Amino acid sequence: MAKASVVVGLDLVQISAIASSVAHFGARFLERVYTADELRYCLREPRSSATHLAARFAAKEAVRKVLAIGDEAVGWRAIEVVREAGGACALVLHGEADARAQDAGFTAFSLSMTHEADYASAVVVGERRRDGRIE
Repeated sequence: MAKASVVVGLDLVQISAIASSVAHFGARFLERVYTADELRYCLREPRSSATHLAARFAAKEAVRKVLAIGDEAVGWRAIEVVREAGGACALVLHGEADARAQDAGFTAFSLSMTHEADYASAVVVGERRRDGRIE
């Protein structure tokens, strides 16, 4: 019988730290971490761009924790936060991140992001199935 398990990743990011990285490194930072679609969404309103960027950074870190990637060579843009038709955010994994998720048996991910004052946070829940084994 197949066993299901969940893995939770949580991350907290200081919004001012992301704003500082953008101010210091500019496009080099943005293009290294975020996809074109993420940037299009986050940069459309300058007053809230650091908040949106920080929440997505936290989501990417939370996914890395779920997948147990650590500092291994999986690019930031391989993890993407997308907006669904109803406005909710979801995750899309590309390339090496997607391969890692499939190899680990993940079948679904859920994402929740929030921000308050100078902090943004994200929680990612990954569900996986493994035949005959409890992970």
